[in-house]
Amino acid sequence: MLLLAVAPAWSQDKNAPDAALEQVLKEARENCAQPTDRLSKVLCGGRIRIGVRDFYPLFATREGDERSGYEVDVAHAIAKRLGVDVEFHRVNAASRIPMIGDDRIDLVVATMGHNTQRDGQVRFIRPHYYQSETTVVGPKSLPIKGWDDVTGRTICVTIGNGSNAEIVSQNVRVMLFDEAGVLPERLRDDTCVLAAQDDSFFAEYFTDPAFAAEFEQKFGFAQVPWGMAVARSGSDKLARALDLMSQIFHRDGVFLEFARKERIGTAFLEKENAIWKRPECNTDTGSSNPACVLPALNAELKPTPFVASVLAFEDWTESKLGLDVTLPMLKTAPAFSLFVNGVINSLILIAGALVATLALALAFGAAMGSSSRLLHWLARAVTVTLQSSPIVLTLVIAAALAHAIFPYSAAVAIGAAILALGLSNGSNAGQAIFEAMTSLRSERQLSGVNLFMHSLGRSATQIVAFLVNAAKGTPIASFIGAPELLSALTDVTSFSSGRVTTYCVLLIFYIVVVMGVVWLCNKLRSFLEHNEATA
Repeated sequence: MLLLAVAPAWSQDKNAPDAALEQVLKEARENCAQPTDRLSKVLCGGRIRIGVRDFYPLFATREGDERSGYEVDVAHAIAKRLGVDVEFHRVNAASRIPMIGDDRIDLVVATMGHNTQRDGQVRFIRPHYYQSETTVVGPKSLPIKGWDDVTGRTICVTIGNGSNAEIVSQNVRVMLFDEAGVLPERLRDDTCVLAAQDDSFFAEYFTDPAFAAEFEQKFGFAQVPWGMAVARSGSDKLARALDLMSQIFHRDGVFLEFARKERIGTAFLEKENAIWKRPECNTDTGSSNPACVLPALNAELKPTPFVASVLAFEDWTESKLGLDVTLPMLKTAPAFSLFVNGVINSLILIAGALVATLALALAFGAAMGSSSRLLHWLARAVTVTLQSSPIVLTLVIAAALAHAIFPYSAAVAIGAAILALGLSNGSNAGQAIFEAMTSLRSERQLSGVNLFMHSLGRSATQIVAFLVNAAKGTPIASFIGAPELLSALTDVTSFSSGRVTTYCVLLIFYIVVVMGVVWLCNKLRSFLEHNEATA
């Protein structure tokens, strides 16, 4: 039987957390007529809404209506101690904090690391109920021992994971997933070469001989305590009750017994069990004693010099316009660096794609219009192949060839993207030039350079269309690891809020850039058409 009963020796101590917990619960029940705190609402309503994961092996899994795992056991124990029913709600790394803020759940018990960034968003319960570190997992055949070995690579992570900020700060790309449960499968099917997640998550997978034979933990970082959490406002008494309950569960070995039952690591819980039996910790003030509780992981990111102005602008838009605008890319130094580099790389990529498209359009047009049958049919064959191939496949092939010749780098990825975009759009524009040459041959007695220049004027509209298409298609380069703006903002949103505003910024950027490209291309079209008219 699990140790949910209060130890008799401690129940006689008026300073023990047991007596304080009973007093908090008694006062909350007396406020049922006008409940102001979530604790009163929970006790008087007879239910507590708890957010847990649907798939996090050993900690929280769901099969039909049945849930099991360490965190599910903890949730049931809390509800039993409160004398209420538990109502489970599915959460993931991205939704668990918003669901608390929106009053859709009363408590979250969902593998959430307690760091200083999150302290301003929710109220964490202390003492913490578990501890883990982030581990990077990959194939045994891949020689990786630390950050220096993963520079420029892509690591698969989950949205909202507290360690994402450190990952992207190491010049590492991230591929985002909503749920940790998909990461092992994405490793197996080679969608992901590397994946980063709490070591607790991968614990069960490494008990599978087939998985352990192929993959290994490369290195770990960001050791962090896990905290249950409630809303920062309107939950003071609920938080107080849970603080005291957590002390009791550690002291009486409840957490420890749950961990043994679910076969998860117990080293942290054994240490905590000893700590909370100590007289100086086993008091009603133990959860506020720095000698007893663990500090939050320091995850504060260096702010930008203009963060105050950004915050003032966000407040102004909300108060004056009623718009919830969040600009995370302008608030912290790592996010701003990613944003600036993303803008620069996007402009380089767009300029390169335009030049490559125009140059290859001239080359394909000249080759298809050449008197050499070999050159003509070779150009036609390449054009038909490119027209039949999805742009993503062209990008992947270009990147694979580039990486086979050169080691991975941002420059290589951007170069491969420029080549792929140039080939795809340039071949189509080149065909338009050739068709114009064919038409002009039947209408006028033109040949050589003169024919080619007239054909440029006649096909100017199509050339401009494919130039604009090349500029608009550059965000897809993020698919092969080119660190352009879409990629950079994806990295930013992996460790910050404001996804809607962030992608609106991306949309505005490309609207402005494409408008500029259209203006320049119209100038080019006017020039080509004028040359044809006056020739």
